[in-house]
Amino acid sequence: MSYSYQTVGSGSGTARKTFDFGRTHVVRPKGKHQATIVWLHGLGDNGSSWSQILESLPLPNIKWICPTAPTRPVAILGGFPCTAWFDAGELSEDGPDDWEGLDASAAHIANFLSTEPSDVKVGIGGFSMGAAMALYSATAYALGRYGNGNPYPISLRAVVGLSGWLPGSSYLLGRGLRNKIEVSSEAARRAASLPILLSHGTCDDVVPYKNGEKCAQSLSIAGFRNLTFKTYEGIGHYTVPKEMDEVCNWLTARLGLEGSR
Repeated sequence: MSYSYQTVGSGSGTARKTFDFGRTHVVRPKGKHQATIVWLHGLGDNGSSWSQILESLPLPNIKWICPTAPTRPVAILGGFPCTAWFDAGELSEDGPDDWEGLDASAAHIANFLSTEPSDVKVGIGGFSMGAAMALYSATAYALGRYGNGNPYPISLRAVVGLSGWLPGSSYLLGRGLRNKIEVSSEAARRAASLPILLSHGTCDDVVPYKNGEKCAQSLSIAGFRNLTFKTYEGIGHYTVPKEMDEVCNWLTARLGLEGSR
């Protein structure tokens, strides 16, 4: 699937950039369909690998949508092309901001959720770069708009980020994000009420633990009060069964799921 992103140049014209997303894998609910979550893979991965993990979880009331990011040159890999939700010079908030990539991927994710039934709760989760993308979507939901100013159309009910970071440093972090949220009572309400689960391993050598901590602190400062940050001692840049059990328990409680165990 292709997604065209239009930017206004310095002159009177516009430039259009097209992102070609890969294959999407869907895990259908085994029970009553109560929630739909778009789950986002990490750098260089694809939707298939996570769909197999999610299908094994004891969450029969959730429909999982696992898209695959576009293949693009990635700065942190010296320009080598691989699947990535946005370009990244660093796997941290200190990296340069790829607004085109962030907004294109956020819109692609929102398009999946926009077609879900009105009585189904919707959310976004992800691992590593996928977690960063989920958190960018959380800020777009709170602000009511993407970075390019277009309206954000989805009412999110839950966001999960495993071993990730908060992208978009110049716009999102700390007081900058808080100032943008505080000027709107609706934005403040959305930020305060959105449940967010973050988890990070202390021995992560890809996205350091301190980046996960800083992400949680920045979101809290900005007004995301319904945030849980879980620390996993001795764990690197991967998931473990205990962590996924926590995700299951958290989603069941926050989304009010029936018969998940």
